[in-house]
Amino acid sequence: METALTFVLVGHCDADSHALLQLVRQLAPAAAIVSVDDEVALGECLKQPCVLLVNRVLDGDFEAESGIELIARLAQDPGGAPPMVLISNFAEAQDAAVAAGAQRGFGKSQLNSPATKSLLQALAVPTT
Repeated sequence: METALTFVLVGHCDADSHALLQLVRQLAPAAAIVSVDDEVALGECLKQPCVLLVNRVLDGDFEAESGIELIARLAQDPGGAPPMVLISNFAEAQDAAVAAGAQRGFGKSQLNSPATKSLLQALAVPTT
């Protein structure tokens, strides 16, 4: 039996969460979508198959000072980290996130680009 995948919107403000939610809902209608703004909620999400869409500047109560720092910490988990992408328009931030253990993400200005849509659709297919 295949487990449902959850997209976790990590550290986004309400407006950005709404835009990401609408996009993911359109591209991966079978996926659950959860917004988290603290470490406790994130920890609960990590107990299930998920994809993390991490904001560069975390909005909420996180131990990490940035999304890149959070990605680096999660990537060190000996049990393995879920797929993670950084949401940032800055190329240098994307490079740093990839070096920390994320897949190359996208910026808010690229939400409706074909590349972003392809990435999200590919992430919506759970790995076994």
